[in-house]
Parts: sequence; C-alpha cells; structure tokens
Amino acid sequence: MKTITEAISKQSSNRRLADFLFILWAGGAALLSYSLVYALRKPFTAATFDGIEAFGFDYKVLVTIIQIAGYLIAKFIGIKLISELKRENRLKFILVSIAVAELSLVAFGALPTPYNMFAMFFNGLSLGCMWGVIFSFIEGRRTTDILASLLGISIVISSGTAKSIGLFVMNTLNVSEFWMPALIGAFALPLLALLGYSLTRLPQPTAQDIEQKSSRVTLNGKQRKELFIDFMPFLVLLFVANLMLVVLRDIKEDFLVKIIDMNGQSSWMFAQVDTVVTLIILALFGAMAFVKSNIKVLVALLGLVVLGTATMSFISFNYDSLQLDAITWLFVQSLCLYIAYLCFQSIFFDRFIACFKIKGNVGFFIVTIDFIGYTGTVLVLMFKEFAHADINWLEFYNILSGYVGLICTVAFTCSMIYLIQRYKKEKQLKKAKEAEMSNGIKFTGEGMEPTTFSQI
Repeated sequence: MKTITEAISKQSSNRRLADFLFILWAGGAALLSYSLVYALRKPFTAATFDGIEAFGFDYKVLVTIIQIAGYLIAKFIGIKLISELKRENRLKFILVSIAVAELSLVAFGALPTPYNMFAMFFNGLSLGCMWGVIFSFIEGRRTTDILASLLGISIVISSGTAKSIGLFVMNTLNVSEFWMPALIGAFALPLLALLGYSLTRLPQPTAQDIEQKSSRVTLNGKQRKELFIDFMPFLVLLFVANLMLVVLRDIKEDFLVKIIDMNGQSSWMFAQVDTVVTLIILALFGAMAFVKSNIKVLVALLGLVVLGTATMSFISFNYDSLQLDAITWLFVQSLCLYIAYLCFQSIFFDRFIACFKIKGNVGFFIVTIDFIGYTGTVLVLMFKEFAHADINWLEFYNILSGYVGLICTVAFTCSMIYLIQRYKKEKQLKKAKEAEMSNGIKFTGEGMEPTTFSQI
C-alpha cells in the first residue's frame, strides 16, 4: 500500500515538474515573442515629431492612422487566415511578417518626409496577425491560463518598454526619430525568428489537455458564421465593448507622451509603471489556473472587468477633483484598462470554448474583436484630428475614458447575466437528456422546447 502511495506521489510530482518546465518554455517564448513584435511596431510612438505637418495635418497623427490602417486590414484578412492557418505554416508566416516589418522601418528612415509615412502602412499590415499566430501555439492546454497570462502581460510591459527604449535611443544615442524604429527593429528581428522556431517545437496538446479544454480545430467560412449566430447576443455585446477598449488603449499607447507632461519625468517611467501593472495582472489571471470550473472563471473574469471599467470611468470623470499626480493617474488608468483589455486577449475565449465545447479556435475571436476595435481607433483619430484638432490631449483622453468605462460596465454586466443564463439552460437540457436516456427513452425533445436566444 505504501509503495502504491509513493508511486502515485512520485508520478504527481513528476507531472508538476513537467508542467512547470513546459510553462517556462512555452510561456517564456510567447511572452518574449510578442514583446519583440512591439519592438518592431511601437518604438515610433516615443517620438513627438514636433513642428512637422503633412498635407495640413499633424504628422504623427497621420503616421499613426496609416500604420493602424495597415494593421486593420491585416486583422480583417486574419479573420479567415488565422482561423484556417495550419500548424506547419506558422513559422513561415512569422518569418515573412517580421522581415516585411523591418524593411518598412528602414524605408521610414530612408525616404523623405512626409512621404515616408506610407512605409508604416506595410509595418502595420505585416504585424497585424502576429498575436493570433503566437496564441495558436499555446491554446487548448491545461496550462493555457498561465501561458496566456504571460503572453497577455507582454502587451502591458512591452508598451511602456518600447517607448522607454525609443526615448533612450534618441536622447542618449542621438539617433534621429526617423531611424530609431529601424535600429531597434534590427535587434528584435533575429531574436524573434529564433523564438518563433522554439514555439514550433512545442509538443501537441495531450489527451488530458483535450479532455479539460476541448480540441481546437480550424474554422471555414460556414463554420465561423454558424458559431457567431449561435452566440450572437453575447458576442455582439463583447465586440461592441471591446471596440471601445481597443480604441482607448491604442490612443493611450500612441499618444501617451502628449497626454502626460514628461518634463521632470524619467524616460523609464512608462516601463516602471507598466512593470507593476504587469505583476498585478499576472497574479490575478494566473490564479484562474487553479479553478477548474470554466463557468466560474468566466464569471470571475467578467466581474474583474466590470470593476475595472467602473473604476476607470470614476477616475476620468473626477480627474479635476481627485487631483492625482501623473504617475498615480497613469497607474490606475493602465491597471483598469489592461485588466479589461487583456482578459479578452488572453484567457477568456480559451475558457469560453472549453465551457461550451465549441468546435473552433481562440484566434478567430481575438482577430475579430481586434479588427472591430482598430476600425474604431482609425475613426476616432480622424474625428479628433479633423473636427477637434485643437483639443487638449489629456482632456480628450479623460472624456473618452469616462464614457468608454461607463458603457463597457453596462455591456459587460449584461454579458455576465446572459452567460450565466445560457449556461444554466444548457445544463438543464443536458440533465433532461441524460435522464431520458437512462430510463431507456430516446430523447426527442417532446415536452421540452429547445433553448432559443429569444427565450434567453
């Protein structure tokens, strides 16, 4: 008896060690990979391009819009591409994408202003699907919650770090704001290629992974349409709310140096604030790995998101009366915004698929919400520049953040209610079917209407 107990204990210990090593390998590679994607995409946001105009408009706003336009088109293409991309083609996709991204940054530095701004379109186009590709390596596993949390926090820490490195390269190394992105990208490209290769060497999900998280498959056009229709009320709420979150996050990332007065502040302030935010989010999302119930995790995540968006709205609407210093304001805004944003970019849809045994993959959901979100970002930037070009950036951001937080709080609360009701009804139908089958009666649905969305 003692020998059997020891053998079971040793087997359990070996499994935990194997899981830990796998998390270090897969999670570390995923985190560093997307951090380097940011090094190819975001350093230009550290530059202000003061005094430069193009075609009568602010040069930086136009550069940002052009890059996001390329990113947006990539997201649209990605709805089909990422849903159908096979495992053996992922590395080729990564290598081509990062090569085009770096070439576009070289063109940005080499071409004359303002025409060099159009090179950034290809930078955005080449990198728009990278998140979905990297996430496809880690989804559908028992450890996906932790792996996705590590991948998700790369967005938070990389955003501030990319700006800080950009400022360092310009201020300390005296590299021009036009060549700075290409220099940083040159260091990122070979490292990203190596990490992409390491991700392709990850083992396939095990039988235990599939049992707990369900098998992940590609989706053709008909299957994507059927999936959306099946969960349409819920997905519409999430897509609308995420549109607003993506808009707010992108404006914060791209124009933070205009929103906050950097006089007297360290160029590493962004990285320092984002590091603290990263650790908090990693702890919150990582704790979800210890909860096996998928519906409990989904409800807990939506609860966190509602708390974050409500707080974000309160801070923004009461900015003048609260009199927060720049670092405290930035910390609260970043924490609330990224809890909400990263929830849907990391573990939410993985748990959603597992909860309702959906035949599909996370990439479809993430690319879709990103496409919708970046469409909103372009429209808001164009509206701000063309209709209200003289507005104060801090005032503009606080107004936008306040209303986004308010609307998202309502939308995510409704989403939570819908999700709980849908789960209860499906559980009741499943129990009824099992009861009839156990009594030897073939389940035909007599006396019980199938659940419809109008009833929910």
